[in-house]
Amino acid sequence: MNKKDGSSRKSTSNKNTKGKPSGFSKPKPAMAKRSQKPKKATINPDVTPAKPKVKSDDIRLNKYIANSGACSRRDADIYIQSGNVKVNGEVITEMGYKVKPGDVVNFDGANITPEKKEYVLLNKPKNFTTSVDDERDMRNVYELIKNATPTKLQPVGRMDKNTTGLLLFTNDTDMIRKFSLPNQKSTKIYQVSLDKNLKFEDLEKIQGGVSFDEHRLYVDEISYIEEQPKTEIGIKLRTANVKVVRSIFEKFGYNVLKVDRVAFAGLTKKNLPRGNWRFLTEQEIINLKIF
Repeated sequence: MNKKDGSSRKSTSNKNTKGKPSGFSKPKPAMAKRSQKPKKATINPDVTPAKPKVKSDDIRLNKYIANSGACSRRDADIYIQSGNVKVNGEVITEMGYKVKPGDVVNFDGANITPEKKEYVLLNKPKNFTTSVDDERDMRNVYELIKNATPTKLQPVGRMDKNTTGLLLFTNDTDMIRKFSLPNQKSTKIYQVSLDKNLKFEDLEKIQGGVSFDEHRLYVDEISYIEEQPKTEIGIKLRTANVKVVRSIFEKFGYNVLKVDRVAFAGLTKKNLPRGNWRFLTEQEIINLKIF
């Protein structure tokens, strides 16, 4: 009985361990390799693909006005609603109207552009004119600032070929208009060279003001220049008209040999040699707008 039982257990043990260790299950088949290529997107024929956005040069009218420096966008909306804005001669009251390249925008009676305002100060030399109507052989001040900016600038006021000194250029039409007015808060200082000594009595008369065609021109200050002959005079005025400077002394019988504008509305020739130019600083621009 014992022998039979033992042979039976031995037989069972050999069947379980045939070909592999006891306790392991049958191996699973190897997994198929996954493709490394990106999956193709499925296209739904019922959905229209979105078109790529095309950048447009059109600009909203209120932004165009704000970029020109005329006023803020909010104020521009008020002007538009009030009928004070025209595009190509037509009054526009539509909010959200877009201006196209080449359109002419008139804001409250004046044409405007969305250009960035630029300000260039030149120390003008002799024999350069500000007028484009002068003789062809006369050199123009634009030659001196041509490399400053591609923006079209205008001189603030005019200077004849013999006048030297500070000359401001800008595309800011408001500033040009402001400094063209006869009555201004800002002062300009000129150094004048005469053909003979200025008499002290004439200096006092000029200090009291000079009349031209029933108009009275007031002089802020006039004096001899220290350590210079009495032919060298400093005069401070509020007018930007250089011709008036010459007329003052000619009225008293003096010939003006030279006029040099050494200061303009707080701007000076410091570190600006004759014939050179520079851009105004942000603070200088703010100061000019305050004057």
